[in-house]
Amino acid sequence: MKSILLYINYIIIPLIDIVLISVSLYCAHLVRFEFSIPANFIVSLYKILPAVILIKLITFYFFDLYRGMWRYTGIKDVINIIKASAISSFVIISLILFKTRFEGFSRSVFVIDMCFTILLITGYRVAIRLYYEQLSFNNSWVTTLRCLFNPFVRISSHEKRILIIGAGDCGEKICKEIINNYRLQQKVVGFIDDDPEKTGKKIHGIPVLATVEKINKFFSRVEADEVLIAIPSASSKQIRRIIKICNDNNITFKIIPAYSELIDGKVTINTIREVSYSDLLGREIIKLDNNKIGGYLKDKIVLVTGAGGSIGSELCRQICRFKPDTIILYERAESPLYEIELDIRHTFTDIKCIAHLADIRDTMQMEKTFAAYKPQVVFHAAAYKHVPMLEIQPWKAIENNIQGTLNLIEVSKKHQVKRFVFVSTDKAVRPTNVMGASKRVAEMLIQSKNGNGQFPTLFMTVRFGNVIGSVGSVVPLFKKQIKRGGPVTVTHPDVTRFFMTIPEACQLILQAAAMGNGGEIFLLDMGIPIKIDCMARDLIRLSGFVPDEDIKIEYVGLRPGEKLYEELITEGEGIIPTSHEKIMILKGTECNFNTINGNIAKLSRFSEEQDHENIKKILKSIVPEYIPSNYN
Repeated sequence: MKSILLYINYIIIPLIDIVLISVSLYCAHLVRFEFSIPANFIVSLYKILPAVILIKLITFYFFDLYRGMWRYTGIKDVINIIKASAISSFVIISLILFKTRFEGFSRSVFVIDMCFTILLITGYRVAIRLYYEQLSFNNSWVTTLRCLFNPFVRISSHEKRILIIGAGDCGEKICKEIINNYRLQQKVVGFIDDDPEKTGKKIHGIPVLATVEKINKFFSRVEADEVLIAIPSASSKQIRRIIKICNDNNITFKIIPAYSELIDGKVTINTIREVSYSDLLGREIIKLDNNKIGGYLKDKIVLVTGAGGSIGSELCRQICRFKPDTIILYERAESPLYEIELDIRHTFTDIKCIAHLADIRDTMQMEKTFAAYKPQVVFHAAAYKHVPMLEIQPWKAIENNIQGTLNLIEVSKKHQVKRFVFVSTDKAVRPTNVMGASKRVAEMLIQSKNGNGQFPTLFMTVRFGNVIGSVGSVVPLFKKQIKRGGPVTVTHPDVTRFFMTIPEACQLILQAAAMGNGGEIFLLDMGIPIKIDCMARDLIRLSGFVPDEDIKIEYVGLRPGEKLYEELITEGEGIIPTSHEKIMILKGTECNFNTINGNIAKLSRFSEEQDHENIKKILKSIVPEYIPSNYN
């Protein structure tokens, strides 16, 4: 394959260029002498032609005109052709001036020749690109010509016809990639944009047809198979409106995700995905202080516990954007660990990635890891989070969420980790379940390590609500139920929860950690609580069904340990604003480690005995606001 490309680039194309250069020089003489070339100038043409060909070919070579893949000809290639033609013409004119003082030659011929050279050499290469773009689906020249004069014509039954909503930078990039990649078997048939001033204009030769309000009449006209929402900054209201129009017209739709979801910030075909519920949340794009975050992550050794989980894995991706020296993936589940390791190694090739199949309850393994790699920053995202399951087996919450956190604290303190960030939950506020109570105890353990000046480590907590799409959340459950044809089960018609997207949560965790001086509980702005019943109905509509008609909704009652609503602050905690609009600090009373130390020992003993009742009693003594459920 490589030899064929070399043959084409260095033999076939130069031969065609020789013909075009010759034609160009001849046409320049025809134009100059009004299509009647004097005999003496014909003789001069033949004399100078070999030198002109040689000079131009050498110049073209140095401007890389024989290294390009001409099916992808672009503006840069055209600029190179113009530069090469101008310089070669200048060299030719200089040589003739030096040798003959233009005796027997017309000066204007070489200026005209330069213009013809640019036109023919560029036209030939553009024709190659046009061939691949317009003839990719059908080898009929008739079809190609029809396509050139009518952009809406369907050139193949196999092509997917795309209508792009959003005639901005994002839409332009996607359109260009579709045009350049004929193997996608897709064709952009038009743009839709809410800016009426763009209507009637063209992007890469494709028209902006109308505003969103007038989109209905264009579906049948352009024979669109799919709508692509290419507005990364679109509000939830805009997306809902577009989805409703697409559902009403039975048109499938996809979306370019918000910029916060794009790890490298680049918009490509690969970023296109199905519209998800997170797109309907309408969360604003997060503004990060990259300098501050990079200050504590760049060239550092970072360890993430629970690295295979929803939050942990995204944390790892976001951390790697800031170029740490090494990232240590600490995870007990082998399959998720393997997946995130592959992802990090593929996406961030310049970062050392170490995967550890290990448990935070195993102090010996943890000690060996810290001694071997000496992490400077620790993000603790490992935890059991399933509320009803931990109500049945509360000892698991004690072993993992409390004892595991304490193990990590002690090892981090011993090895003088510079920054320790604990990922907490809104269920720690006035908890009614063992999971929430265990996370509150873990928060207290974190707080107890600050304020006494004994340790160099800055311990801090970041508390937030639910994240869309995490393992065990309601969204994947609802999707499975919708796929089965229903019913969708909701615990209570009035139950509400705070929600944010996983990338947003992880970005704010990194930002909060950059602001911490030790001892803080950072609270992320979760917006307004969302009714789970409304969420279920939105997901049903998003799947193209009508709630209560196509898919039924059933109310099954609150599960053990669940509340109707969640809270983000508890009594005695004051909110202090920070320099970041999405992050606040909770200033509560400092915890005395000596006071809770004895109770932690009791909890460990009762968890070994799997003493359900006494575990709840001790949790209640440590966290007075904890109100245990009556589940037995």
